[in-house]
Amino acid sequence: MISQSDRMASRLAFAIIFAASLSACSGQPAVESRPASTATVTQSPTSVAEQAASIALRQVGVPYRYGGNTPSGFDCSGLVHYSYQRAGKVVPRTTTQLWNATSAVDNDDIRVGDLLFFRFDGKMSHVGMYVGGSRFVHAPSSGKTVSVESLSSDYYRQAFIRAGRPR
Repeated sequence: MISQSDRMASRLAFAIIFAASLSACSGQPAVESRPASTATVTQSPTSVAEQAASIALRQVGVPYRYGGNTPSGFDCSGLVHYSYQRAGKVVPRTTTQLWNATSAVDNDDIRVGDLLFFRFDGKMSHVGMYVGGSRFVHAPSSGKTVSVESLSSDYYRQAFIRAGRPR
């Protein structure tokens, strides 16, 4: 059974993706639209961060590719770099550089477009982008595709280090 909030989140994500695809003709090459699962960008994408999150959501389904930063394949930091660049803000390319180029954000103040950093195998090694509703979009690992996950899942909650806002 689909909850009322999931239906509303899906409708909002669809509306944002549809609106963003219409604006793609005004200066940016069109990017094939992909379903955004139940991600919930919380408002119309007006800020650069919200636009970046909307662009990242349109990449759901693109295959993971180590070193990838185009719609033919992304790694985690490549997805962030591509999405922010398309939204008009240049951010660093690697996860470590992204960590260093963000200001730490309190967990209670995480906003759409903020970056989420994770520790796997004892080191900070993964980044995703917050899309609202305790969910984030990321390029997980080899053999997988860009997807939306819950920050509340045990796996990601335990690996989460901090959120950062690009300066």
